[in-house]
Amino acid sequence: MRADRLLSILMTLQLPVRTTAGELAEKLAVSQRTIYRDIEALERCGVPIFTDRGRSGGLRLMDGYQTRLTGLSGDEAGALPFSQVNAAASALGFQAAAEAARLKVFAALPALGRERAVRTSERFHLDPAEWYQRPATPSCLRTLASALWADHAVAIDYESWHSRKLRVVEPLGLVLKAGAWYMVARNGKRYAIYRLESIRTIRVLPQRKVRRRNFRLVQVWQQEVLRFEASLRRERASVCVCEAAMSRISRLGADAAEAIRAATPDSEGRRIATIWIESVRHCAGLLLGFGSDVEVLSPETLRQELAMRARRVAALYTQAGRH
Repeated sequence: MRADRLLSILMTLQLPVRTTAGELAEKLAVSQRTIYRDIEALERCGVPIFTDRGRSGGLRLMDGYQTRLTGLSGDEAGALPFSQVNAAASALGFQAAAEAARLKVFAALPALGRERAVRTSERFHLDPAEWYQRPATPSCLRTLASALWADHAVAIDYESWHSRKLRVVEPLGLVLKAGAWYMVARNGKRYAIYRLESIRTIRVLPQRKVRRRNFRLVQVWQQEVLRFEASLRRERASVCVCEAAMSRISRLGADAAEAIRAATPDSEGRRIATIWIESVRHCAGLLLGFGSDVEVLSPETLRQELAMRARRVAALYTQAGRH
């Protein structure tokens, strides 16, 4: 809406950062001609806007001018927590409201606080996606978010590592972790974490209200993550790691990487460490990519699994070479 756009322009011009019509057009997803028409409309309403020409020029307000139109609407207040997490705001449909809320909060600050807030926002950016990954928005995200805001239970067709089945759960929170979306929900009497990409279908149950008494999202999430990670520490393995593998060792997970880095290297830079593994098959899949830079010393079952996989790879490419 034009009124929202005019207010966004006005809030942006109050910040202690020079901006141009092109930058405003890109931010507000309109043409520069539209921005110039909006500037003219603001000037007709008595807003003193100046245009400085030249390479370092741009649009600015007359020194000392400030508006107090900083009250947050309901949508803007709800979107405020997402104001610096663009990926989450966009995925949930809050991007415009989150940006408006951010501008209003900055504009409402005293001059010194406003300048510090802008300096910080110019020097920090959060990109939650892993390298070589594109942020994915699960198809069920907005439906689930709507149920979450309204405290409604949901019925989901969920495909876990072990099986696929229908579940009725009470959504309590959403978490964006390393570019992937998760739901924290109550399933019966216990908390559980569900990866949204594994939800095949979802149906909101408005007749069933969610109980949120004494629930703390951050605390429950941290507890469930620790419980989940502990459940994966099922077996132990002894490995000898060459110096060439150290820059990639974090691929084995934080627990394994910390144990390996803590080991004292010998004269040739090799480190021997005992690490937790989830299973022989899972660990073999991770270690195969290290080639000869990581040698498994024990257990023998893991050595045999790696040897078998290496033979299969060698056979595959030997046969391919014959073609």
